[in-house]
Amino acid sequence: MGATTFLYKSDPVRGRQWAEVFRRRAPGLEFRIWPDIGDPAQVRFLAAWEPPPHLAERFPNLEVLFSSGAGVDQFDFGALPPDLPVVRMVEPGIVRGMVEYVTHAVLGLHRDMPRYRRQQQEGQWRPLPVRPAGERRVGVLGLGSLGQAVLAPLVGLGFDCAGWSRSRHAVEGVQCHAGADELPAFLARTDILVCLLPLTDSTRGFLDARLFSMLPQGAGLVHVGRGPQLVDADLLAALASGRIGDAVLDVTDPEPLPPAHAFWRHPCVQLTPHIASMTQPLSAAEVVLDNLRRFEAGEPMLGLVDRARGY
Repeated sequence: MGATTFLYKSDPVRGRQWAEVFRRRAPGLEFRIWPDIGDPAQVRFLAAWEPPPHLAERFPNLEVLFSSGAGVDQFDFGALPPDLPVVRMVEPGIVRGMVEYVTHAVLGLHRDMPRYRRQQQEGQWRPLPVRPAGERRVGVLGLGSLGQAVLAPLVGLGFDCAGWSRSRHAVEGVQCHAGADELPAFLARTDILVCLLPLTDSTRGFLDARLFSMLPQGAGLVHVGRGPQLVDADLLAALASGRIGDAVLDVTDPEPLPPAHAFWRHPCVQLTPHIASMTQPLSAAEVVLDNLRRFEAGEPMLGLVDRARGY
């Protein structure tokens, strides 16, 4: 690739693991970790969670921007060069982690684990009726690669599964809904709602009082999308009324939550610190190298973002 630099601007510990993979797989490509940028004119590729400002002026020969994570909602597209390709991370470790987390959360809600936890704290030994998985209706908001991946084991466990997305999809064993007109019917048949939507202008504040009101009384919520999609006050009201029975939240706004936030101590909220799925450094570096090969060969890159849609 000649005088070409790949610049990494994210967690430096992971960056050093990337560097080792690049050294083995692409020894002719200079790999640098921010802020050691070398000659900015040689930077053709940048991987970042948050890109530095003034990209076009700072790196005049930049050809591709890679997100170091699965999302790109942290990017200000208005500040990026309009023709710069942006590629989100599509990596097996992200998918496996999300599948594990959502399966665990759905099974926990299905088998009343939050309630048993509350009973334990109160010293109560009280068995609850056990419902077969086939009688529990699970609905997933978002039918992209992650949404489809988490549905597969839930279908295999026998849950009555449905999915909703903006555009039409077909997923084996899943009742698929699409568009605003079909959202109420999807919600009405959902006992456990999983949010895996990308964060866009249209999904900001999506999980609100109106949406909760369309769910069956006592529905469970698993939120693994993005924090700003949830209206916190509306969830608290839905928990108070019993519309939502229990909520598992892996994402919040802001992150971390302020110490006084009601979610911390709410008996019906289970919080985790945005750990549902994480990029695995070694396989992530391999994925990026494969995309570099595709880019140099003029082939489509995996995870190329459609700026109009925001993902």
